[in-house]
Amino acid sequence: MWKEENNALIRTYEFKDFNECWGFMCRAALIIEQHNHHPEWSNVYNKLSVKLTTHDAGNTVTQKDYDLAKALDELL
Repeated sequence: MWKEENNALIRTYEFKDFNECWGFMCRAALIIEQHNHHPEWSNVYNKLSVKLTTHDAGNTVTQKDYDLAKALDELL
């Protein structure tokens, strides 16, 4: 589940293994480009931490972040 915290939407996805996580990241990258977004994310083995905030809006959460969060969840 996404949480709004410190002017950002954050979520950690957990996958079966590294390959499954990496595959999700590759597919997500295409969606992220379509949304013209630049999230912060980091991967350690089977976990992917994502932080969404709109830099152009002063690093606050906007509809752009909610739209991308929904798109990433739908990718699962």
